[in-house]
Amino acid sequence: MTFILLHSLIAGLGTCLGAAVTMLWGQMKEPVLAVLLGLASGVMTAVVIMDLLPTSLALASPGISLVGFVGGFLLVTSLDYLLSKLMPGHRTSQVYLRMGYLIALGIALHDLPEGIAIAAGYSASTQLGPVLALAIGLHNIPEGMATAAPLIAGGMGSRQVLGINALISLVTPLGTLLGLCMLKVAPAINALLMALAAGAMIYIVTEKLVPASLNNQGIYALLGMIFGFWFMYRMNLFF
Repeated sequence: MTFILLHSLIAGLGTCLGAAVTMLWGQMKEPVLAVLLGLASGVMTAVVIMDLLPTSLALASPGISLVGFVGGFLLVTSLDYLLSKLMPGHRTSQVYLRMGYLIALGIALHDLPEGIAIAAGYSASTQLGPVLALAIGLHNIPEGMATAAPLIAGGMGSRQVLGINALISLVTPLGTLLGLCMLKVAPAINALLMALAAGAMIYIVTEKLVPASLNNQGIYALLGMIFGFWFMYRMNLFF
């Protein structure tokens, strides 16, 4: 079990690696920020279309997936409203900080079923588990970049950004531990969690990332979206 959890933790730390890469870019100029926000949009959209929703539908009935999707969308809508009350104002820094927190939540919701998937992979075969862990770790790198970019743009310090991404990284091994503790991973629960993450991500993309990125150097934003989607598409083909 320790060996499996270690692999899962390394996969989760891909989020921190992505955040570190973003911080190395230094001061966020408008074209760079537009590319990164567009990249985040493309990555999250691809994850929903090619990973979360198909897997959810394969594991359970469309009704369960729909309930999870709508639930995730409404959950993040409510949290967005709550954040706007806790962090009132329309200054650019506040807008980016709220966006960063919401992305962090969406990634965390996504990482929990991924951790369960690692546990399921190891229970299926000794070959499938490591491959899944590697694929998820690589997926987490652009997701860490997606989380860090708006937080940095909002003026958050490097230690805080890394701290938030470290907390997100722990969700993957937490999901793996949860999966290992189950004698048999319940497909309906995993499907519900994946659909929940999909709904949360779609809200973030449509209501936050796309509008913000297109207002910041539109052509750069579109290039980021295309590259982000293409990158995740190639990752899915490879694994």
